[in-house]
Amino acid sequence: MSSIQIDRLLDTVIRQDASDLHISVGRKPTLRLSGKLRSLDTKVLENEDTVALMKAITPERCQQELQEHGSTDFGFAYGDRARFRVAVFRQRGSVSIALRLIPNQLLTFDQIGLPPIVRELIRRPRGLFVVTGPTGSGKTTSLATMIDHINTNFDRHIVTVEDPIEYYHYHKKSIVNQREVGVDVPSFSEALRRALRQDPDVILVGEMRDLETIEAAIAAAETGHLVFATLHTTGASGTINRIIDAFPTNQQEQIRVQLSVTLLAVLSQVLLSREDKPGRVASYEFLVVTPAIANLIRENKTFRIDSAIQTGKKFGMQLLDDHLWSLFERGMISADEMIDKARAPSELTNRVHKVGKSVGRTELDQADATKA
Repeated sequence: MSSIQIDRLLDTVIRQDASDLHISVGRKPTLRLSGKLRSLDTKVLENEDTVALMKAITPERCQQELQEHGSTDFGFAYGDRARFRVAVFRQRGSVSIALRLIPNQLLTFDQIGLPPIVRELIRRPRGLFVVTGPTGSGKTTSLATMIDHINTNFDRHIVTVEDPIEYYHYHKKSIVNQREVGVDVPSFSEALRRALRQDPDVILVGEMRDLETIEAAIAAAETGHLVFATLHTTGASGTINRIIDAFPTNQQEQIRVQLSVTLLAVLSQVLLSREDKPGRVASYEFLVVTPAIANLIRENKTFRIDSAIQTGKKFGMQLLDDHLWSLFERGMISADEMIDKARAPSELTNRVHKVGKSVGRTELDQADATKA
């Protein structure tokens, strides 16, 4: 396979609006469409095919990293049509590739359904705004939308630290400087330390991977910057606990106090396959830190945050399961999809039964039924 072939594969991803492309030895190239895997109608890939495809898109420094460490990540632009985030890795002695499509068009708040209060919160001059969720839940897209909103409407200096850079932001009303870990700067924590000397108003930390980075993000928010950061957690209370638990026990008291002052909001999201039409829809849990919630954080009563979110609807707050239920009621997602992503699956299963509907059979059950 030559680079012509990779172009054809990338064209197919864009044309079919797939979210990902998987390239692995012993299988045909496979797309992820609306959350489901679909093989393309081509030959089954062999060792030399995946190596040729890898070489067609992988920069020299990343090929070097693949040799030394067995995996590498990078982003690349496919002409002006799209960008891709790429992970190349060795498995059983051969090369596999996972490509994630990053659309060129930045989405608006309304298109991705972000809670309206987010617009108000990101006008604030300082504080920590955490976006969480599993891999592939659309965190990067939500953050890109928020950064674009600030860039379009306010004059700010925005510094982002990403690994790799996914969405490109161009200077509008704001100045946007995007730094890529491994290319422009060695690590997240180093980039954050340096960022404070670069006169930023807004800092985006692609991922709070370690204690150093979490510490630096909280410090930046405390010293008068608006800081956006991501974590791979689910739910608002779980996110707060995860941040606090990253610190040694003797520092946790102090971190609770710092967080109660600096944390603005936690947006926790999951991405679901739609039932009513092709495509996917995001479901959100949203916590806004009010004085009452700041007290719960300070007093180590995070177990009461969920009920505080339920009573905080007037501040735009919502629990993930409540939002999932409303998407299900509107016929946008299936009962199975809702239960799979729920934080309290058994409670939602009971609610489904109460309205006289059933939770469908799994794909495995359906496969068995087909065989029979």
